Amino acid sequence: MLEGIRIIEIEALGPAPFAAMMLADLGAEVICIHRKGGAVTPGMPERSILDRGKKSIALDLKDPSDLQTARALIATANGLIEGFRPGVMERLGLGPEEMRSLNPALVYGRMTGWGQESPLAQVAGHDLNYIALSGALWSASTPGDVPLTPPTLVGDIGGGALYLVAGMLAGLLRAASSGVGAEVDAAIYDGSAHMMNLLMAIRQAGGFGDRRGAGLLDGPHWSRTYACKGGGHISVQCLEPQFYALFLAKMDLTADPDFAQQFNQSLWPELTARLAGRFAEYPRAHWQDLFEGSDACVAPVLSPAEAQDHAMNARKTWITVEDDLQAAPAPRFNRAFKTPGPIPYRDQDRNDILSTLAQRAPTSFG
Repeated sequence: MLEGIRIIEIEALGPAPFAAMMLADLGAEVICIHRKGGAVTPGMPERSILDRGKKSIALDLKDPSDLQTARALIATANGLIEGFRPGVMERLGLGPEEMRSLNPALVYGRMTGWGQESPLAQVAGHDLNYIALSGALWSASTPGDVPLTPPTLVGDIGGGALYLVAGMLAGLLRAASSGVGAEVDAAIYDGSAHMMNLLMAIRQAGGFGDRRGAGLLDGPHWSRTYACKGGGHISVQCLEPQFYALFLAKMDLTADPDFAQQFNQSLWPELTARLAGRFAEYPRAHWQDLFEGSDACVAPVLSPAEAQDHAMNARKTWITVEDDLQAAPAPRFNRAFKTPGPIPYRDQDRNDILSTLAQRAPTSFG
């Protein structure tokens, strides 16, 4: 879908390379400028799934010759992605104004936690910190439990990388029609707050309150995860009355007068405890077999490895490539499955990139 689009990625932490990976999955030519001397994050593998489908060249942006190469690459690109703290790219001489003077149509994507301009713009932070202040962490977990979300999914990926991708695509569309680029300021704080608008809409309808555990999605017995006998968990979220009725029938609870009062908030704690006891009587496999294929809106909580073995993976959503378990590119177009591109070694494409650059780049870069 993005064939013919060239993106330059400056190696950074998770959300920025994830966004660049997604653009590569969508068909863009992504050239990652890796750091010379090793990964930006200690402990990360030499070859990361986040680099799949990309080309790699290792540069030292403090070296004048390597910096000139980076400028030349950016001059040939449709888009750029960087994830440094505000001001770092400007100090390197690679800021958006300077780069757009070389390449007016450049879409300049910036990934940060707190935004380019904010009271915390220069303060360190991580996924949980951003979503804690944005309001996105508030509704996580059940009442009485410590708020907790799956690592990176709500903040780094959902509120960060995916919003950067959306901004890049919007900028690329405008640049294609007008020749004018854009600066995309994607802050995890902003994106994770923006994702809360669905819950805020539910709140308008009275289904999501100011107290944890009082809303339609975080309080009822029919919107929970339960522990099963011998380990493992089962998820239940049968919001609509017709699905709730199927759930009660499967659980042999149709005749129970308390369970019949689906939206009686005063009964939710007691009914939650009763369901917890019921689910603890049998292993997860029992419940999975009982509810598989029904509209009762019940599903086992699977690990990625277990998800790969589930019948739903007929879509080949989870795949193993070179012994690495990873999720396939998404979304799909015209129902076609796309195999992820290979993972490059750091700097493996140097000769090819420099050769192509010599043919495409302007003779002077200022």
